[in-house]
Amino acid sequence: MIVGVLREVGPGETRVAATPATVGQLMKLGYDVVVEPGAGELSTFSDVAYADAGASIGPVAEADVVLGVNAPSAEQLGALKSGVTLISTLNARFDESLVQDLSQRPLTALSMDAVPRISRAQSLDVLSSMANIAGYRAVVEAAHEFGRFFTGQVTAAGKVPPARVLIVGAGVAGLSAIGTAGSMGAVVRATDPRPEVADQVASLGGEYLAIENPEAEVSATGYAKEMGDDYKAREVQLYTAQSREADIIITTALIPGRPAPRIITAEMVASMKPGSVIVDMAAANGGNVEGTVAGERVVTDNGVTILGYTDLPGRLPAQASQLYGQNLVNLLKLMTPGKDGQLVVDFDDVVIRSMTVVKDGECTWPPPPVQVSAAPAPSAAAAEVTAPVAKEPMSQGKRIGVVAAAAAVLFALIAAAPAALQGHLIVFALAIVVGFYVIGHVHHALHTPLMSVTNAISSIIIVGALLQVGVGKPIVTTLALAAILLASINIFGGFAVTRRMLAMFSRS
Repeated sequence: MIVGVLREVGPGETRVAATPATVGQLMKLGYDVVVEPGAGELSTFSDVAYADAGASIGPVAEADVVLGVNAPSAEQLGALKSGVTLISTLNARFDESLVQDLSQRPLTALSMDAVPRISRAQSLDVLSSMANIAGYRAVVEAAHEFGRFFTGQVTAAGKVPPARVLIVGAGVAGLSAIGTAGSMGAVVRATDPRPEVADQVASLGGEYLAIENPEAEVSATGYAKEMGDDYKAREVQLYTAQSREADIIITTALIPGRPAPRIITAEMVASMKPGSVIVDMAAANGGNVEGTVAGERVVTDNGVTILGYTDLPGRLPAQASQLYGQNLVNLLKLMTPGKDGQLVVDFDDVVIRSMTVVKDGECTWPPPPVQVSAAPAPSAAAAEVTAPVAKEPMSQGKRIGVVAAAAAVLFALIAAAPAALQGHLIVFALAIVVGFYVIGHVHHALHTPLMSVTNAISSIIIVGALLQVGVGKPIVTTLALAAILLASINIFGGFAVTRRMLAMFSRS
């Protein structure tokens, strides 16, 4: 089969559906690849580069599979041959007219923005790939408009405070924006109705602003759901207060299949300081900010700049094209099980079924719902089974009783011990008490660095054991050798784990 790569004709689109690197991967699957002339020019990929990768340069009219970034124009669709399989971002949830048009043509169409959010489809998830780039670029655009330092500085000429950045929504785009703004030195705060993202925000150096409400629960789909009136009232209070403090606000809130929720009102925008910047990443779906104009830069009466750019991924065209092209390669790997250049549209595969908008001229949209596994709700039967097994936490009275019993046993041993050993046992008992309360209050995230401290303690044990090896008593020698072995394992193991942990944070 022949795979054709379209030249994008949409205004302002700089991306391309395949790069010279992904062309080589498509050819390894057994496909011949033809690229329309000039398809990669705006992404810095020349026709010569495609030809060197093994692709042909020419029209895609005879291609069996056609790849695109956006939906083709009517002229491009009309030039495709009968029975072709079109794969691009079709936005079928909102563009009903396009779905009707495609269903009247003898073709099969798959939409890349309809990839289900399940584990094995992550490598195909174009929305996440593009959101990652868009979140980064949103901060870059905001910094350009802001025109001041993000990081705080103390200079001879005076003190420069850090920029305060508020990220609305901690999905892929939001987390990318948090990491980027934090790396530039800004004070970053983030909100999201899903409580499970708090640790992710903190791991990137941001502060998670929680909105306490019974509706806030672990997401079952990975996406935030639309919240009720009580939550929205608390949300308004939070954003009203934060808008007065923030220098930059970046909004990313989207609900699949629905217009973007309105979060930042005109009153909030009016309360912001002159020179502040808002980047509305949901502008294409109606916007999260009152006053946003899709694709435009707007300056309010009080000097706040609102950016409604809808082409943020396309502002990094080379990387965006590479990631998008890799998503397509992963899809074609799934659809080419024999690696023989023969595309198979398998409706028994939930991923393929969910993405297929039209099959052989027959409309198959919308697809049946997909059961995702982000956080499945337990069934009533399961709850009944597990409820009796659940253990209640130990009460304060029981805890005191256990500690008192252990102390009594320890003091009894001290009283019965020889006088020369009593002092050592008292130190040992006090060390247990102090160690329990010190180590017990260390956050779990610091347990690995804590191993470095235990290495020093183990070193002392080894020194003491070495002194006891040659005393001439078999029992003492055996215990000393066991102590040396166990302490050595602890030391080398601790340093190995610590080294692996530090390697996670080092730049390659």
